[in-house]
Amino acid sequence: MTAQQDPIEAFAQCYARAGANAPFDHTAMALATADAGGRVAVRIVLLHGLDARGLVFFTNYDSRKGRDIAANPQAALCFYWPWLDQQVRFEGRLERIHPAESDAYFSTRPRGKQVGAWASPQSRPLASRAELEARCAEIDRRHEGTAIPRPPFWGGFRLVPDRIEFWNAGENRLHDRFLYTRTAGAWTMERLGP
Repeated sequence: MTAQQDPIEAFAQCYARAGANAPFDHTAMALATADAGGRVAVRIVLLHGLDARGLVFFTNYDSRKGRDIAANPQAALCFYWPWLDQQVRFEGRLERIHPAESDAYFSTRPRGKQVGAWASPQSRPLASRAELEARCAEIDRRHEGTAIPRPPFWGGFRLVPDRIEFWNAGENRLHDRFLYTRTAGAWTMERLGP
């Protein structure tokens, strides 16, 4: 790592290494959000987009995470790849991506996942599995023979990072930690103690 290196580009290189012959899904990342009252929740989501603007994942906007984000758009993401002894953490602001971007991704999803996006009252109580399966069957029937449009309550979020930390395991717990902080559009880097 160098102070001049763009941390998003550095992450893209790490991400590519993690995906080469990965024993587990290298796209999995922990997403931490907090509601308006400060109660924190964390869950695993999948990375579906990466560029200079940030990292993209998709969800139901009415889910618990969607409601948390609406109340408090500050969030954190963490990738951990034990086969590389590496972790990368991101902190920043979440924003909805453009609807056309969400439409484009939704159209690539398998039909069953499209049906599930419509049928699931994500994060809300369900009486039974049978209720969920009946909702799926009804959505599938309603769109039989036609493309399934993206639900208006489902789409992508982009984390726009202002802090990125790279952590690499070191012998005797002498880990390498590099923190990049963005201020006024420019990144600065400093080494942190392990």
